[in-house]
Amino acid sequence: MTHPDLQLEILDDVAVVRLTRGAKRNALSDGLILALRDAFESLPDTVRAAVIDGEGPHFCAGLDLSELKERDAGQGMKHSRMWHAALERVQYGPVPVIAALHGAVVGGGLELASACHIRVADASTFYALPEGSRGIFVGGGGSVRIPKLIGVARMTDMMLTGRVYNAEDGERAGFAQYLVPEGIAFDKALELAKRVAQNAPLTNYALMHALPRIAEQPADQGFFTEALIAGIAQSAPEAKERVRDFLEGRAAKVAKS
Repeated sequence: MTHPDLQLEILDDVAVVRLTRGAKRNALSDGLILALRDAFESLPDTVRAAVIDGEGPHFCAGLDLSELKERDAGQGMKHSRMWHAALERVQYGPVPVIAALHGAVVGGGLELASACHIRVADASTFYALPEGSRGIFVGGGGSVRIPKLIGVARMTDMMLTGRVYNAEDGERAGFAQYLVPEGIAFDKALELAKRVAQNAPLTNYALMHALPRIAEQPADQGFFTEALIAGIAQSAPEAKERVRDFLEGRAAKVAKS
């Protein structure tokens, strides 16, 4: 995977995927979106978790509007579907993904962040969806993923009024699960990724691929799917070994942090 605006670094069993278009506030060009897709499709088998970060003071300021072309309806739909396919490789790829948010998390940048499984924001982070004021609509999966984080009413307000959420209000609204002091979002995200990488791979896979689908199912179907996934996960040799370690006192017990 090579692209001038994307860097892939492997730190033991964690992949760090960094947007390196800092001079453009890491605005997402089509080439960069396709490079993200390719990066997650070709992660080495040794990787167990990933971190997405942005170079410079901003995580990602959204779609590169200089690439916005006059498309007809069919071309616009296909362009949106290309983004959907790329970000699906983040959400439903091989490993859990932690986003290290700072500065602008705007438009397409918020769509990228919402495709990740855990979001760590530092105190400089702010969130916005300026598409409404620009006469366009989200096209990278935001209308599906973002309401699941903050609700339809909040997203509607953001797009109608241009409301901007700061880091603290954003954490309360549900944009991020962690809020840390400015400058340490990446360190916290990497710490979490290393912890996630220690989980049984089948459990991580179930959390990424099964849990969001179970949450969308009617209760009776969700319970049945849960039973199937629970049976599969606990049958794995690694799961059996971990349970034995706990029962025989070789594994740490849960304690208040």
